[in-house]
Amino acid sequence: MNQNSIQEEIKCRLKSGKACCQSVQNLSSSSFLSKNIKIRIYGTIILPVLYGCETWSLTLRKERRLRVFGNRVLRRILGPKTDKVTGEWRKVHNEELNDLYCSPSIVRVIKSRRMRWAGHLACLEERRGVYRVLDGKPEGKRPLGRPRFRWEDNIKMDLEEVGCGHGLI
Repeated sequence: MNQNSIQEEIKCRLKSGKACCQSVQNLSSSSFLSKNIKIRIYGTIILPVLYGCETWSLTLRKERRLRVFGNRVLRRILGPKTDKVTGEWRKVHNEELNDLYCSPSIVRVIKSRRMRWAGHLACLEERRGVYRVLDGKPEGKRPLGRPRFRWEDNIKMDLEEVGCGHGLI
C-alpha cells in the first residue's frame, strides 16, 4: 500500500479465511474425521490467508489479530474439552491449543517466511529491481509524527528474537 499500511489487506484476508471456515464448519465439527485430517483442513485455510506475508510489516496489534484468528480456527477444529474435576465441557485455553497443535503458530510461520525472504534478498545483486526497492531512499518530505514500522525493523526484531541480531542488516 502507499502508506506502508497492510491493515486493510490483513482485514480482507481474515475475512476470506473466516468465510472458508464457515464453509467447512460441518467438516471441522464432524466426529467421523480424525484430528489429523482436521489439522490438514486448518492448513488449507491458513495457508491462503498468509499468501505474500513475507513482505508484511506487522505491528503487535496486527500480530494479535492473526493469532486470534488462528486460535479461533483451531478451537473449532479441536472442539471443547471435558474438565477432569467437574466433568463439564469447557473451551480449550491457548496453552492447551499450543500443546495439542504441535506446529508453530501463525505469527511464527510469518516470521520464518519473512526471515527466509530476507535471506534471499541478501543474496541478490544490486541491479535487481527488488534490491533497489529495498535499498532505495524515497524522495520528498517525511510526514509528521513517528516513522512507520518498516519491514526492515521487523527483520531486525525477528533476528534478535532468534538470537542472531547483532551486527546484521
